[in-house]
Amino acid sequence: MRNKIFSVILFCTLIVLTACSPAVTEVAPAAAAPAPAAATATVPVEAAQPTTPAATATVEPAKQATTLTVLAAASLTESFTELGELFESKNPDVKVQFSFAGSQQLAQQLSQGAPADVFASANLKYMTAVVEAERVDKSTSQIFARNKLVVVYPKDNPAGISQLTDLSKAGIKLILADKSVPVGNYSQQFLDKAIKDSAFGADYKDKVLANTVSYEQDVKSVFTKVVMGEADAGIVYSTDITTDAADKVGRIDIPDELNTIAEYPIAPVIDAPNPEIAKDFVALVMSAEGQQVLAKYGFIAIP
Repeated sequence: MRNKIFSVILFCTLIVLTACSPAVTEVAPAAAAPAPAAATATVPVEAAQPTTPAATATVEPAKQATTLTVLAAASLTESFTELGELFESKNPDVKVQFSFAGSQQLAQQLSQGAPADVFASANLKYMTAVVEAERVDKSTSQIFARNKLVVVYPKDNPAGISQLTDLSKAGIKLILADKSVPVGNYSQQFLDKAIKDSAFGADYKDKVLANTVSYEQDVKSVFTKVVMGEADAGIVYSTDITTDAADKVGRIDIPDELNTIAEYPIAPVIDAPNPEIAKDFVALVMSAEGQQVLAKYGFIAIP
């Protein structure tokens, strides 16, 4: 009996001991150590040499042309345009810019301070005006050309005009330049001389003015309106009948004793932005080469 009790006690003790023993946790095997890096050969590198910039061509910015501003009477449009081109060919760094209008308009602009380099007038009156306004030195003014009046009519001549006395016929429509314009003033002088000639009669001027339907601010406007048939006749400069326009109008010359020979003065402006270039342009106009260009357009050259 004792042995049986002892066996039971021993069995229970073993069970208790087994229950209290710590659990055994399976541990994963350690990861394999990385293989040693493959040996690399160390190649010495030469020290970096400073980079020399590639040679580049130096491109200078294009030089901006100097602008020479010339105020010129409208009757000079064609001749001065060619003279401007000639001047530019001799002076590639200069651009000639023209303002063509009635001399009275240009003189007024100058008197009010308009910037310019050169002034060319169709009469002495307006050159004197800008001298008095202290924009031009009188001693620098020179006569560079002469001109004279002529009567023009449309090529188809609807009024049948054939002589100067026809301008006074009733029903004739005439266009003249305003008397403030040089050519308009010269036209009035022609009429004043005509009434002293018995071939015209004392009332010739009054009749002509009665036929005048428009007074223009420059000679080009007179010529253009006659060409367009807006009038039966008009008085312009002989130089206005250019090669291109010769087949568009007929003409009647005014005798020298009744005509007025217009004198054209030119001068650099006192406060010209480009004084030396202005003098050079005036010199070209006065030169034999410049006079040939003016003669080409019908101006009376200066000896």
